[in-house]
Amino acid sequence: MRILILGGTREARELAHIASGERGFEIVSSLAGRVRTPLLPEGAVRIGGFGGAEGLRDWVVANGIDAVVDATHPFAAAISANAAAAVRDSGVPLVCLRRPSWSRQMGDRWVRVPDLAAAAQAVTTLGERVFLTIGRQGVRAFAGLGGQWFLIRAIDPPEGPLPPNHEMLLARGPFTVEGESRLIAQHRIDVLVSKDSGGDQTDAKLIAARAAGIPVVVIDRPEFPECAVLVETVAQAWDWLRAAAVAASGERRE
Repeated sequence: MRILILGGTREARELAHIASGERGFEIVSSLAGRVRTPLLPEGAVRIGGFGGAEGLRDWVVANGIDAVVDATHPFAAAISANAAAAVRDSGVPLVCLRRPSWSRQMGDRWVRVPDLAAAAQAVTTLGERVFLTIGRQGVRAFAGLGGQWFLIRAIDPPEGPLPPNHEMLLARGPFTVEGESRLIAQHRIDVLVSKDSGGDQTDAKLIAARAAGIPVVVIDRPEFPECAVLVETVAQAWDWLRAAAVAASGERRE
């Protein structure tokens, strides 16, 4: 059974690791190519876009893909929309693996906003020293803010305009609560900005912000297309793939 796994997330790598070790599964993982040195999963890997929904559909058909797993980042709405359209046209089954959103805890001072523009507006009234943890994409939304100082953390340097007062920190998670607390203290951070990416790889900054008593601007996830099969864990996605393999085997015998 040939499986296409979309996404460079930890969940995508874990699923590729599990499935690659099982007989009867051939895995192809697709990465968007936005990170210069991505962490590569086991199995075959392709890097780059497909050319929209039609390009993805054509690739799936041409490469004999039996099932697609959308394990992309919670903010990768475009590729998820393309995946939904591609499988609808090709008839290939799709499972969407979405890690749960973060939940507000006692002591959190969250300000939820719908998008990057709203986040940039919010920080102007919340603080003067901003810890920006949204990755390299979207930093340009804060470029016009000259009244704040920014600590910008990303895996690769952002492209486009940057805030006039900033320091760049290139680092890849997961991060520890101790490390995040140290950063907040050393740079005198008084407001944190984060996308609601969920998971436990980057939630240490939320714990550190809670302990420091500083506000957190949380950017809500974008709207995603409906998915017939939606799961929250790698184990659930793997159970679905095994069930799909059994069903496909039965159809072949018939």
